[in-house]
Amino acid sequence: MSEREESKPTVHELMERHVEAMFTHDLNRRIRTINEPWPGEALAPRFFLGRTIEGTAICRFRYDIPERLIEPLEELCADEPAVSDFQSKPKHFDAYLNYLQADKFTMGPCFLVPREAASTRQVVRLTRDNISEVGLDGFEWLAEEIDYVQPCIAFLHANRAVSICRSVRVTSQAHEAGLETLVEYRGKGYAAAVVADWAMEVRKGGGLPLYSTSWENLASQRVASKLGLSFYGVNFTVV
Repeated sequence: MSEREESKPTVHELMERHVEAMFTHDLNRRIRTINEPWPGEALAPRFFLGRTIEGTAICRFRYDIPERLIEPLEELCADEPAVSDFQSKPKHFDAYLNYLQADKFTMGPCFLVPREAASTRQVVRLTRDNISEVGLDGFEWLAEEIDYVQPCIAFLHANRAVSICRSVRVTSQAHEAGLETLVEYRGKGYAAAVVADWAMEVRKGGGLPLYSTSWENLASQRVASKLGLSFYGVNFTVV
């Protein structure tokens, strides 16, 4: 077990790992693209704010944001209070949108999957070697991206993948979970099982397993609650 795994990161460090996993950065710490592991580059949002439960905040700006906006936005970020309710908008929500002349944003809670999270069901790790043996009806696209999203854990029903958790943002220090369950198989505990096993595999590789979702995704939030995930903050982006 590595020293990094044994030491528990602070919530501020977790938020740093989160933003580094979510986006690529240039040498000036400006964000550039969404850090998707498969080929292709989607443009990052213009502004990222990560508020933590301890009252610290991290902000990042896309490379094309004018310098004159950076300082006032950083001052607002530094004034953000600690978060306890992930449904609450940032204190300076209106100001962020006004400065950036925007009306579209995303927001949602961020969690660390703790070591205690354990799968109580039989799951399987999907790789290029065994994916052809599994039914992918509903997940046909997975065959093309399987090499990029490791580890990828699936719950099988009659040898058909019905719930999967895979790494959809990856750095040397952290992985972000991508969880999908077919509609007719939700509410049965399968999603919690694949997340728990995925997290175990990520930790084996020396990374931290992070799980984030949107404030509207109640199903994903229920999975977090069922597994007892550690809530460390809320992300907010302006697109």
